[in-house]
Amino acid sequence: MTQTERAPHYARASNSIYPIISAVFVALLVISNVGATKLIIFGPLIVDGGAFLFPLVYITGDVLSEVYGFKAARRTIFLGFAMAILSALTFYAIQLSPSAPGWENQAAFESILGFVPRIVLASVCGFLVGQLLNSYVLVKIKQRTQESALWFRLIGSTVVGEFADTLAFCTIAFYGILTGKDFLNYVIVGYVYKTLLEVVLLPITYRVIAWIKANEPSYEVNTAIV
Repeated sequence: MTQTERAPHYARASNSIYPIISAVFVALLVISNVGATKLIIFGPLIVDGGAFLFPLVYITGDVLSEVYGFKAARRTIFLGFAMAILSALTFYAIQLSPSAPGWENQAAFESILGFVPRIVLASVCGFLVGQLLNSYVLVKIKQRTQESALWFRLIGSTVVGEFADTLAFCTIAFYGILTGKDFLNYVIVGYVYKTLLEVVLLPITYRVIAWIKANEPSYEVNTAIV
């Protein structure tokens, strides 16, 4: 058996499904960045609004890495990075623009979206480190496990990626705003919540990955170098 035959399979990123998944990935990221400007408390637990959708960013990233490989996933990660920066700059430009006569919501706009640049900086730092680690770990595990033990590479990559992401994001976004036990609560709860949610949604991730693999004509071709 040659080295090429032993290499894991991936689909070609040029296939029509790849852009759709990438678009969903970027949209989830941008929406989560805006939602993260609000801190939410459920009993003793403190989370930010990004907790609703941000775990799905990682699930989508897992799908990209599993089906299309590291290089294709990395292209989408960098696209998400660019769109997050663009959204922050756009909100900032809107904030600085003169308000029209009769529009009295400038203070409200600044109190919410005026905080987005710090959130985006935190998100970008955590996102890049976390997502790239998540994708890299998943692909490395797949080199050893091939098509078996999907659960192991999905969970293993999530544990590594989410930890790096959560620590970087929480520190940059809310350190100084939250202190002491509140900050530790925020970091630990955020990490555990995001990781457990991905575990709970594992059956759905399995089905999505299986469907995409079945509908990607190029998946049986080794395109790991794409």
